[in-house]
Amino acid sequence: MSEFQEPDTFAALEKREWAKSDVAQSYAKVFAKAADMVVPYLVAAVGARPGIVALDLCCGQGNVAAGLCKAGARVTGLDFSPAMLELARAAVPDARFIEGNAMSLDFEDRSFDVVTIGFGMPHVPDPPKVLEEARRVLRPGGRLVFSVWCGPEVDTALGYVFGAIGQHGAPHIALPPGPGANDYADPAIAIPALEKAGFKDCRQRTVASKWHVSDPGSPYDYFLEGTARGGALLRPQPPAYAAAIRAAVVAMVLEKHGPGPEWDVPIPAVVTEATAA
Repeated sequence: MSEFQEPDTFAALEKREWAKSDVAQSYAKVFAKAADMVVPYLVAAVGARPGIVALDLCCGQGNVAAGLCKAGARVTGLDFSPAMLELARAAVPDARFIEGNAMSLDFEDRSFDVVTIGFGMPHVPDPPKVLEEARRVLRPGGRLVFSVWCGPEVDTALGYVFGAIGQHGAPHIALPPGPGANDYADPAIAIPALEKAGFKDCRQRTVASKWHVSDPGSPYDYFLEGTARGGALLRPQPPAYAAAIRAAVVAMVLEKHGPGPEWDVPIPAVVTEATAA
């Protein structure tokens, strides 16, 4: 039986999958083309500028850290994935990157002016604890911003892929219990959690990020090769199931976005910002 069919815990699955260099590299190379479109909004939301001391949690391959450095901030990036940190150190030599746990930060209270979290909230077992830690290490009046992909209630590649998995995937392949992938795009979840953690002036906006592709099956490929949660559902699929899932994604892209030969496939994000009270 594949190791993906009965993962022990959500935390173990995330750490195992993001430790794989091929998954990290695929994410950075193709999936993150949409994430890169959100970086300017994160950098602007925290007012990054020279002299600002910034902590980039769940920093991944360093795209947000790069934006913060370009704005003149002094940046520390933190991630649990050695594979991602290797990419980040190569891509952003002006930042400091360390391996660590976003739910238990090894920093003093009030150490940072701003905290950013680019698409990291769905990858931690206890998102409210991450918000508490972010508040602890922020100075009063400091800024927090995080991004989360929109859920399938809007037109999104995420909905195409996970909808196809739900319709055509092998029923015995499932994820362990964990936070919803899009929970913190929902203001009914995000705003109360922020306020409980000690933040104020909370607000959200949607960013119309997308992928430009020449193959209508590319969203399937991106989730297959460059994600933990999606990949854990897709990689162990028997061939017939995998073919049916990909065909359903292709059909959805063609239905929603025309006959091609190229497509702009939406994968919008919600950016949430708040101030440390």
